[in-house]
Amino acid sequence: MTAETFDEYAAEHSDARFTDWLRERARPDWTAATEHRFVRELTGGTLSDPAFRRYLVQDYAFVETLTSAFGYAVGQAPTMQAKRTLTDFLGTLTDEENDYFERSFDALGVPASDRTDPVKTAVTETFEDLLLRAAFEGEYEETLAVLLPAEWVYLTWATEPTGMPDEPRYREWVELHDNPAFEDFVSFLRDELDTYGPSVSERRQRRIDRLFTRTVALEVAFFDSVYE
Repeated sequence: MTAETFDEYAAEHSDARFTDWLRERARPDWTAATEHRFVRELTGGTLSDPAFRRYLVQDYAFVETLTSAFGYAVGQAPTMQAKRTLTDFLGTLTDEENDYFERSFDALGVPASDRTDPVKTAVTETFEDLLLRAAFEGEYEETLAVLLPAEWVYLTWATEPTGMPDEPRYREWVELHDNPAFEDFVSFLRDELDTYGPSVSERRQRRIDRLFTRTVALEVAFFDSVYE
């Protein structure tokens, strides 16, 4: 059982990181998300086109809200360097990643209505609500508590040594999350939360813990919904 508070966790680990504590608190969902059937089939090249199509439609809708949450984090960030790093990542979401979605939609025959106004699953709507509430109702640390796991989960499964799919569309999606720039960005998010998380009150640390853990659980549910 992982320690209930970060102070207890730090007392047991000489090199304790706030984000390591959060990740441990999120198990077993962390393992379920990073080793999910969806990511195993994606990286193994056995994922069906209909399943990937469903995933992309829902993820594109989610990324629009995720982009808004990152924009909110830019305003909350306490330093100009952090604002710059977050702004640069917004450029990635709205440029390279958006271009990937549009090309994939064309290849998979996704109609315009599913691109701009899809019927969202309950999981997608719940996930979006969590992101926006964390950003609007909390402060920088609470926003990081939902943004970090959303990106860290992807970095983890994409960089696991499970091979690379032959299908170009799948391979490109993996490579968008398995590259030095993305790894550096996730490290930045971790460093930010490691820096500011331990200094907030225990009450807020509990909230950050709940937000982080809930985000990881919703990643599992999001991947599950691909098969429903």
